[in-house]
Amino acid sequence: MPKAKVGVIGGTGLYDIEGLTDIEEVKVDTPFGKPSDSIIIGRLEGVGVAFLPRHGKGHRISPTEIPVRANIYALKSLGVEYIIAVCSAGSFKQGIKPGDLVIPDQLIDRTRSRVNSFFGEGIVAHIRLPSPSARC
Repeated sequence: MPKAKVGVIGGTGLYDIEGLTDIEEVKVDTPFGKPSDSIIIGRLEGVGVAFLPRHGKGHRISPTEIPVRANIYALKSLGVEYIIAVCSAGSFKQGIKPGDLVIPDQLIDRTRSRVNSFFGEGIVAHIRLPSPSARC
């Protein structure tokens, strides 16, 4: 199976990566079910990249039905070490306009109606979340 170092999870409006070469489509099964879609693996400027559309091809999966654990597990199984997840969202700050790129340095996950952990069934783990984004 091909490998990639960087994973990109595309959100609303990002359905492929321009400039990707040596493209291969891979289907990955995981212990958490199937990911949102096939994963496209290729090279971008010499770096192995795996692309996964969060809502699937044709934007068919609603936000509460996205198989988050399967998506992350599938990317990890392909060797991905870094994930760039792109999404669309609004802002209450007037200085942030539609189309602006924002990289949060802190977040509160208030999503509901989905399993939100890889752990459970007797596995106890404590994950720190003071800095949820990697600082390069």
